Amino acid sequence: MTSLRKNIANVERLNTLMDEAGLDAVVLRSGQNFTYLSGVVYPGTLARHQDLADSARAVLLLWPRNGPPTIIANKTAAGLAQRDSWVEHIELYEGYVESPYAKLAEVISAAGLARARVGFEQDYVSARDWQLVQRALPQLAMTDCTALMDRVRWIKTPAEVENIRRAADLLDDVYLDVFRRVRFDDTERKVHADMVATCLDKGFEWAHGILNSDKNTIAYAGESDRVIARGDVIRTDYVAYLGGYPGHQSRNVLMGPPSPTQRAEYAINLEIYRATIDRCRAGARVGDLYQFVMEAFERNRWQYKSLLVGHGVGAWWHQQEPILRRGSDIVLEEGMVLALEPHKDFWHVQDMILVRAGAPLLLSAKFPTDEPFIVAA
Repeated sequence: MTSLRKNIANVERLNTLMDEAGLDAVVLRSGQNFTYLSGVVYPGTLARHQDLADSARAVLLLWPRNGPPTIIANKTAAGLAQRDSWVEHIELYEGYVESPYAKLAEVISAAGLARARVGFEQDYVSARDWQLVQRALPQLAMTDCTALMDRVRWIKTPAEVENIRRAADLLDDVYLDVFRRVRFDDTERKVHADMVATCLDKGFEWAHGILNSDKNTIAYAGESDRVIARGDVIRTDYVAYLGGYPGHQSRNVLMGPPSPTQRAEYAINLEIYRATIDRCRAGARVGDLYQFVMEAFERNRWQYKSLLVGHGVGAWWHQQEPILRRGSDIVLEEGMVLALEPHKDFWHVQDMILVRAGAPLLLSAKFPTDEPFIVAA
């Protein structure tokens, strides 16, 4: 049966980069690349099997430069692929009994690619499975395509941009709903549970993130039973996936009227943050953006503690290349979608933008950030 779903991935760019690299096909194993090119968003347990490189129930995608692609799946994973994927051909193997890579070798051979040059994600294929394929197909030229696929994914199609915008709007709806319910004497755990539950209730497939008060000094250690009190600042950093694409924003909540120090720090952080966004234009070098933030923090006698100032976003996993980090020579291109988050400690504001030749386009524009959200009572 012909799939009614439309492939929204940047296949034209994939073809161009495969030709430049001399690749006859790519084999995709990671969640981000499998979801990106298959359109299948696996939930729960099936999702974990995509994340675990040693899974006995791996799902693979063989994508030839010419000819139809093929999904290699076990029976449990096949149903969702048959329902949701634009890839029509699915080959089954018996999970826990047969190796998915042994089936892959058969599919490669049947496609006439046993002597071809094929790209594999070297960071997602175990040494055991790499050797299995190479022994089964000794004339196959196996090479790493990880960086190539990063470059494919970081230029978004209009349909991908629209998916991200929809997810961003919905996540901001969640923030606004949950923040209006926050009360003094709530715990971090309670409000975090409300965030995740509201994400699911509004239609996201899954969500994860953090919610901590400024008194909780280990921000990424999970939520505690700490009671939120008057004067506290709540920091958030959530990702919620809609159709496999993320809404990914960070918003602040202030418990009661801001003190002069709080108001001043938020304003300074916001000024640096927005100036960084304005510099995210096609042709900008990533390392220079990072250095701009470092110098801005130094001028305010602030210490910058994060490993990055932002990152690309895409299907399945929100944090993708380009990572806006120290020393990177990656140059921004039109069509990239970035999440920007230079921040001082708990003053964490984050939005997603579309890189253009001129000023970037804010994709997560639904939540006002000129001031933190204030809980009055």
